[in-house]
Amino acid sequence: MTDDDRDNVILLEPAAAALRDEFLGWQCRLRQLAVRENSGRPSQGMRPHVTTVRGEEIAGGITVLIVQDDPEPSTQLFRYQVLKTLDPVERYDKALQILASNYFQRPRDFSDVMTALFGPAMPLVDHLLAEGRCMLEFSQFSKGYRIPCEVDELDENDAFYQATYWHNRLFNSDIPAGVRVLSFTPDWMRSSSLPAD
Repeated sequence: MTDDDRDNVILLEPAAAALRDEFLGWQCRLRQLAVRENSGRPSQGMRPHVTTVRGEEIAGGITVLIVQDDPEPSTQLFRYQVLKTLDPVERYDKALQILASNYFQRPRDFSDVMTALFGPAMPLVDHLLAEGRCMLEFSQFSKGYRIPCEVDELDENDAFYQATYWHNRLFNSDIPAGVRVLSFTPDWMRSSSLPAD
C-alpha cells in the first residue's frame, strides 16, 4: 500500500480508538526504555519526522511529549522539583527517578494530544501554524505510525503548556524566556500503523 493509498483509508471509530490505544501504549514503553536505559534522552520514536499533509518535509524530527489527561498533579511535582534545587545534576536525577517509577505505567492516563516546546524565534513554529495541519511520522524498532494532526499554539496558562514547560525544565534549566508550546491533535480515523523503516 502506498502513502497515497493510506491517505485515502478512513478507519471506523472502533479501529481508530484501537489504533490510538496501541500508539499510546507504544509511546509509554518507548519512554520507559529511554528513562531506564538511556538517561531519559529522547529516542527515535519520540522524535517524529514532520511533513505537510501533502508530503513536503517540514522537519527531520521534533521531540514531542505525551501529557496526562489530568496534568495538574504531575506539573506541580515537576515544578516543585525544579524550584527545590539549583543543582542541575540533582534535578536531572530526580526527574529520572520520577519518570522511571510509575509515571508511564498506565497509557490510559495519557491524552492523545501531543505537545512540543520550541525556542522563541524558531521559523518552524510559524510554518507549522501557517499550515494548521501536519503529518507526524513515528518510527522505532519494528513499529511505525503515520498520524495527521491539527496544530495549535498553547497559551501560557493552558494546563498542557504548563505540563510541557515544567517537564522540559526538569531536564534543561536554561530554557529561555518566550518559548512556545504547540499541541498536535491526532486525526485517528486517518492515521495508520506501518512497519518501521
